[in-house]
Amino acid sequence: MNGNQGQVSLAMTKKHHEQLKKHLFPGDGCEAVAIALCGRARNMNASTLLVQEVHAVPYEACTVRQPDKVTWCTESILPLLEKAMNSGLGVVKIHSHPGGYRNFSHLDDQSDLDLFASIYGWLDTDEPQASLIMLPDGELIGRSIWPEKLGKDLHTVRVVGDDIKYWFSEHTKPEIPKHAIRIVQAFGDGTYSIMRRLRVGVVGCSGTGSIIIEQLARNHVGHLVVVDPEPVEHGNLNRILNSTWQDAEEAKPKVDVLACAIEKMKLGTHVVPLECDLMTRQAIKALSQCDVIFGCMDSVDGRHILNKLASYYLIPYIDMGVRIDADGKGGIESINGAVHYIQPSGSSLLSRGVYTSAGLDAAMMHRQSPELYKEREKQGYIKGVRVDQPAVISVNMQIASMAFNEFLARIHPYRVEHNSKYAQRRVVMSDPEASVDLLDGESCKIFSRFVAIGDQEPLLNLQDLANDKEHLN
Repeated sequence: MNGNQGQVSLAMTKKHHEQLKKHLFPGDGCEAVAIALCGRARNMNASTLLVQEVHAVPYEACTVRQPDKVTWCTESILPLLEKAMNSGLGVVKIHSHPGGYRNFSHLDDQSDLDLFASIYGWLDTDEPQASLIMLPDGELIGRSIWPEKLGKDLHTVRVVGDDIKYWFSEHTKPEIPKHAIRIVQAFGDGTYSIMRRLRVGVVGCSGTGSIIIEQLARNHVGHLVVVDPEPVEHGNLNRILNSTWQDAEEAKPKVDVLACAIEKMKLGTHVVPLECDLMTRQAIKALSQCDVIFGCMDSVDGRHILNKLASYYLIPYIDMGVRIDADGKGGIESINGAVHYIQPSGSSLLSRGVYTSAGLDAAMMHRQSPELYKEREKQGYIKGVRVDQPAVISVNMQIASMAFNEFLARIHPYRVEHNSKYAQRRVVMSDPEASVDLLDGESCKIFSRFVAIGDQEPLLNLQDLANDKEHLN
């Protein structure tokens, strides 16, 4: 993104948010300051700064610390600027307003102009940086900074932990229409306002996917990015909401059928239908700018890629799955469902045992070299990948509703117990007493290496996503 164009957002983990709050509000009622180094996500006219590390500016490095003013020696951050220059990282300044003043002061304006003039002198870039204010309750208010100019308010600030915090530019605050009154009665205008301004990604538009999309639209989410490469077929009319026999006859893309249905609702949701595989630059780039992602895929490799994307771009990820083991003649051995809430720097689907490295290798081989896969399967080197499974819409609806309500609980905590107790929700419908809710668990050693990396080439360090002219952004 070049020039002074496009919206800018920022994302961080709960760990970095807590680190900032501890330093910026030491209890003496005076302002303090910190610097964050960030990866970047870029797509079209949007850019997101992804906090990789936070560095407190020592109190002793501040020449003035008052309730409404802080000045400090910028020489203390020279090593950070050198690192940002060498690694292509963004630079963000965060300071506190202990009195709760919700705007940048004239002193803040001049301080940012002077500081970032020096920063741009170090960095060989015209991409946006950012300056933020933290208020006593932890809320973050920010603006973009461009060469020689203060920019607009940050479009979104996202903090991902057991709860998810979103703060938006006040200029985007929506009005409440008549058809939203009952939603507001349940969850309040604050949560409704969040939903209206969210950009939500849904990958997979069949069983659980079409149901999640329906719920998001009926709850007036602002923007939907839906990804699926397949057309509607007669064999999946039993579980894709809003699909018809005619859609299957004409082999209409699933994403277009669902986008058309949402358009007819006239509830204000804008849909970006992507008729493409997840393993494309187009899909990854679009999803990288989302505020949350719902994964509705059966494949191991699809789940792995979404988990990786969530880590790279600091996006909360909700995965759902259904498994019915039946003999094909009406005999049911088990009906299982699961909803996983994945937060960057936490555990992963891999570390939770949802899939194994061997299973991932087999799934990737099935995708990339189907003939070799069949040969290895016959030889007994790999276990078969489950391709076609029983599917019942009532089971899909229960799990998809659990997934949507899980997200609601993260942005509007309504449970008696803390959200941390519900990172893994495993439902055994055939044996309800075997159902269990589990904690997040330890940070995944593999996925923790990917946190906040953002854009790189190839995307997600996958050669299949290497740069190409067709989808270059």
